Amino acid sequence: MQQTLLATLLVSGGTLVTVDSLMEELWGTTPPAKVENALQAQVSRLRRSLCRLEPGRESRLTTSVSGYVLAVDRGELDAWRFLNAVGTIRARVESGLRRDLRTEIAELREALALWRGPVYGGLVGGPLCQTAAGKYREARNAALALLYQLELDDGGHAKVLPELTELFAQNPLQEQFCKLLMISLYRSGRQIDALNVYRRFHRRLTDNLGIEPSPALRRYEQAILNHDPIMMYGDEHAAVTVPPPVTVPAPVPAAHGERPVRRAPQPVLAR
Repeated sequence: MQQTLLATLLVSGGTLVTVDSLMEELWGTTPPAKVENALQAQVSRLRRSLCRLEPGRESRLTTSVSGYVLAVDRGELDAWRFLNAVGTIRARVESGLRRDLRTEIAELREALALWRGPVYGGLVGGPLCQTAAGKYREARNAALALLYQLELDDGGHAKVLPELTELFAQNPLQEQFCKLLMISLYRSGRQIDALNVYRRFHRRLTDNLGIEPSPALRRYEQAILNHDPIMMYGDEHAAVTVPPPVTVPAPVPAAHGERPVRRAPQPVLAR
């Protein structure tokens, strides 16, 4: 309960969270009989914990008529550090004002290393936490796709093949990872395996979701069959595009498996 309360306050990035929102996050549709008192008790427990961890910071968690605010600096949250680092690299790539590939790859790997467990440590929470958790997972997937595209651009297809294989196994319905794995396999001299990856993905989509792969992914299949040079070298039209940025609530919890964390008391983006 305390972890859910902390995550809900952090996900709001230092802005007020209403009493009603906190009650919904903590108890959903089955609140206790005296829910206001129960919430006040949970907030008091959290305030005492924070004071023990940070003597002299009693004012970090404040109360207002309509709710509560947990004051945080952006730099305290792994979540914000992750989003900020990835956003900076993405902006350079999209603008063409890039550093060398290996520097960008190293910076992305450093940002992704902030993920050390599932978002919020696997807490379910209510609507606020669930929505934010989904957004953070999307942000991580987009960052991974960008990382491996840069690795492929740098000629690292053989080096990242095991990582891409594991990543796609963990995300079997993610088309961007399917595409990157196909390219990596093809460039490693494994044309048949690249085609088999596409065909398994095609079956999963049609069997589980009743949809077909995108035209872009189907073009990759044809490029493999035709031994199109773009599979080895890429071009501005065929290369995997930079994933779009993901809009998430202000800084908070979620970062290897996932989970943004605070630097001080309770981990929030990573763990």
